[in-house]
Amino acid sequence: MNSLMPLGILHRQRRLHFVGIGGAGMSGIAELCLRLGLAVSGCDLQRNSTTARLQGLGIVIEYGHHPSHLGIELDALVISSAVKFSNPEVAAARDMKIPVISSAEMLGELLRMARLGVAVGGTHGK
Repeated sequence: MNSLMPLGILHRQRRLHFVGIGGAGMSGIAELCLRLGLAVSGCDLQRNSTTARLQGLGIVIEYGHHPSHLGIELDALVISSAVKFSNPEVAAARDMKIPVISSAEMLGELLRMARLGVAVGGTHGK
């Protein structure tokens, strides 16, 4: 990926938009960012129990992918590995010079802030 932000992103960014916020990994990262006091919004293709829970926490979620979902004061766009750079929101963010951050990089930043990090690996049976 290119145009990703350097380390220390959480110290400079206050308004984040998550593309694919309803996914298992993205939803957890978005919730952590919200609990850290960041302004979080997001989008996903479909409503589900995860998006409903996040909306209950106060996160504004749009459905579908459209450049209009990006706020004018957005500091960064967070994308999962499933989101392509051809996604309309990603393309618009890049045109607007809004930094695009991978979910893996955002998770790394969150772990760097913690005193202790625990990771569980594997694909099944966790």
